[in-house]
Order: sequence, then structure tokens, then C-alpha cells
Amino acid sequence: MMEDGWIYLLLIGVAGILSLVLSLFSHFALKDAPGARQYAMAALCSAVFSFAYLFELNSSSLIEVKFWLGIEYLVMPFIPGFILWMCIDYAAVKLGKKSLFLLFGLPVLTVFLHHTNDLHNLYYTSIKLKEGVPFEVAEFTYGPFFFFHALYLFLCLIISMVILLFQLAGSTLRFRVQISFMIAGLFLPIAANQYYLNDSSPYGIDLGPVSMSISFVFHALSLFSYRMFHVLPIAREKVFDSMNEGVMVLDHKGALVDYNKALKKVIPHVTSSSIGSTISHVMKQNRLLLDIIGGGRDSDFELEPDGVTKHYQVTFSSVFKKHTTIIGSIITFTDITDRVILQKKLARLAAYDGLTQIYNRTHFLEKAETALISLMKKESSAALILFDIDHFKLVNDTYGHQMGDTVITHVIQKAQACLQPQDLIGRYGGEEFIIFLHEAKEEEAIAAAESIRSSIEESLLSSESYKLHVTSSFGVSAVSCHSVSPGEAIKEAVEHADHALYAAKRAGRNNVQLFEESELYSV
Repeated sequence: MMEDGWIYLLLIGVAGILSLVLSLFSHFALKDAPGARQYAMAALCSAVFSFAYLFELNSSSLIEVKFWLGIEYLVMPFIPGFILWMCIDYAAVKLGKKSLFLLFGLPVLTVFLHHTNDLHNLYYTSIKLKEGVPFEVAEFTYGPFFFFHALYLFLCLIISMVILLFQLAGSTLRFRVQISFMIAGLFLPIAANQYYLNDSSPYGIDLGPVSMSISFVFHALSLFSYRMFHVLPIAREKVFDSMNEGVMVLDHKGALVDYNKALKKVIPHVTSSSIGSTISHVMKQNRLLLDIIGGGRDSDFELEPDGVTKHYQVTFSSVFKKHTTIIGSIITFTDITDRVILQKKLARLAAYDGLTQIYNRTHFLEKAETALISLMKKESSAALILFDIDHFKLVNDTYGHQMGDTVITHVIQKAQACLQPQDLIGRYGGEEFIIFLHEAKEEEAIAAAESIRSSIEESLLSSESYKLHVTSSFGVSAVSCHSVSPGEAIKEAVEHADHALYAAKRAGRNNVQLFEESELYSV
């Protein structure tokens, strides 16, 4: 044996051991990762191939060489299929039973034809030992089916590379590195096979086992080094970046390990350089959001990018390892702007009168009660005004309900113009309205009611076909700020204002009346 012969034996032996270790490790450590199952099978086949080839080179006769060739060909034809299947699974494409049958049909046929070659010589027409080399190296004259198998091998590897190249477009930097490792691993067996078939390898040795083991190292770098929370699989990236929700992934130490494109709408300053930084560093420009994330509780918050208010719901999901150990968290930012706007519209519909856009009766009483609670704490005063439109039924009967609506909105506009910002106004009934005056004494309430009354009286509704003059009657009542119950105080004030309103009607309408315990008098 030549002096350097042992180096090649050592390389093939190491290649077999390495492939076996990678196969076992992937089986136990990455059994749920995409492509890992197929990777484990390919590496195992490569290990068997390497060890059998090592024994072939150390054979003492052609019969032993053929025996170990038979062992090699029990596994070697399946390696390209497993590699292609690995890349397909890695790219999130699932193969059905028919596709798997087609993928492994030719390798099964190769195994059969190789082991029955003496009957038909379809795989190789002759085999002999090469002379002048330190090993028992088999020299073949290939038959037609060998070239079918060679074509199958090249097609599997080329298709695998094409699949990964398609995934490369549009991927982030980290995924490009991952895919590049995969592609480099696929290129090596092609180069080594060409080197061997062109009779350029040392002593005619097939360095395929060595190239395969190196190839599996590249694949291992892709599959092992970029496990969960280092780099997500390609398929997950596609789903990740197509999501409408912004998503960030944190590890158990609170460091940012991933995010998708939609997150940029929520946190514009996050970039690929933010990966690995603590969330406190990433979010230092937004203390409010940092506090929400730090709290770890689902909540809502709003942003105003470009002056447009956006509402988001922040939700948290823990990521577990083996269902027990928390290894990180996923934070999702869902744009709920449309929902919030709809909720506000529904709330407004529930609280406001559709025609006048002032409070409806129920909401007015709630708001008035809340306001009175605050005034009671300050021992301040308040007043209530109840008023309606004089002879409104006649307006409806004469001019129609559309004109009636116009009169109502006209009266409310006049009333609102006379009120302070803190005062409340609501529609109490059809043409009846109610006002709550903050910190107003009786005389101030009377003055306010008189101001509204005169404003309405002095106005004129007119068009080419009509001229309409309307008036209103008012009842005024003080609101007790010393009552035990704010609700009871409001209810009592409404009853008193109603009595005063009827007094105003009895007094001829278009006037203001104040309720008093002893008597009603005209102002």
C-alpha cells in the first residue's frame, strides 16, 4: 500500500462516523424540525454506504468487493431521494403517498437491478479490479440503467437546489445564510460525483462518502444551529411575513429574536440590527409600549403615525419546551382600529339622539348623575331646565314631519349656542328637551333659560315656500346637592322642572317658570 493510502481510508472512516453521529443526533434532537426526519435517514444511509465502501477497499478479492458493493447498493440509491424530500419538507411542501412512490420507485428498481445484474448486465456490463493502486478498487463498464440512476441522482440534487433558490428570493439575511448552507451542501456531492466519473479521483477512489458527510455538515449547520429561537424555518417565515398582525418573538431573557414585516407599522424603528438586543433597548423610544410589554398582560394601546390614530391589541403567548419550560414569548399586535371605530359608533348610537346628535334620555340622566356626584363632593349647586316646542303637533300636521325635524334641529342649535361647554343637553321626549347646568344657582338657571327662549323666539325659519316662527316654554328647577342619592336628586329635579314647564304652558307658553315648594310664579 502506498504511504498516503491510509489517509483516504481514514477520511472515509471519519465520514461514516460523522454521518452516523449526525443521523442519530438529528433523530433525537430535531425530530420535529422540518426536513430533519429525511435528513436523519439520508445521513444514516450515507454512514452505511461509507462503512461498506471502507470494507470494499480493504477487500482481498473480487468476490468480497462485490459483496460490499451489494451492501452499498442497499442504501446508496435512496440518498438522493431523501435529500430531495428533505428540501421539499424544509420548504413546507408535503408529499403524498403517490409522490413518495414515484420518488423512491427508481431507487427500489436500482437496488433490484444491481443485485440481479449477473442475469441481465443492465447496471454494469463488466467489473474488474483496478491494477496499480493500493486498494481493491472496482473498475466498471457501465450498463444503460447506471446512467438512468446517475440522471436520477443529478435531478434530485438539482431540483433540491432550485427549490431552495426559489426560497432565497425575498428572504431576510438570516434565512439567506441558512439556505446558502443548504445549497452548498447540495453542490458538494455533484462536484465529487463528476470528479469520480471523470476518473480524476486519487487511485480511482469514490470520494462520494466523504463529500456526502461534508454535505451533511452543511445541512447540520442549517438545521441544528438555526433551531427554534435562532432562525425559524422557511415555511414559518412565509407565514410569519404574510400575517397582518405584527409579531415579535422574545427569548426567556427578554431579547428580541425575531419579528415580521407587519411589526414595522407598530414599531417603525425596529430593524434587523435589533435582533439580539433586549426589549428595553429596542423600545427605549416608546416607554408606554415598553411598560405594556413589561407587564406581560393583554391590553390595548393607540398610536398616531402620520397624525392618524391607530388602535392595537397586544396579546402575549408563552412558548414552551416539552410543554413545561418557558423558553420565550410571542407578542402579537393586532390592528383593531376598525373595531374600535365601530364600537365608538355603536356607543354613540346608544348614547345620542340620531336626529339632533345630543344625548338621548337614558344617557343624559347617567351623565347628569355622574356630574352631580362631583358637585356634591364640592358642595356646589346645579339646576335643571326642561323645555319643549310650543304647538309642535300643529307644525307637523301643517308642514309635515320633515319640517318637524327641521324645527327640532333648529331649536337645539339655538339652545346649544347659549350653553357653557360643561353643561349637558339631551332629548327627553319627542319635542321635549332637558338641560343640566353645572354650578348654577336658580337665578342663573332662569337667566340661561330666558336666553334660550328669546333666541328661539327671535329666529325665523324661512324658504321660498314658507316662513315659520316657533317659540318654546321652559320649566326650571334647582337640583339638590345635599341629597343622599344623586339619582334620586336628579329624578326629583326632573319632576319639579316638569311641574314648572306645565305652569309655563298654563301661563300662555313662550315663557320661563321656576319651580318652588310653595308656589309657581312667572318670571
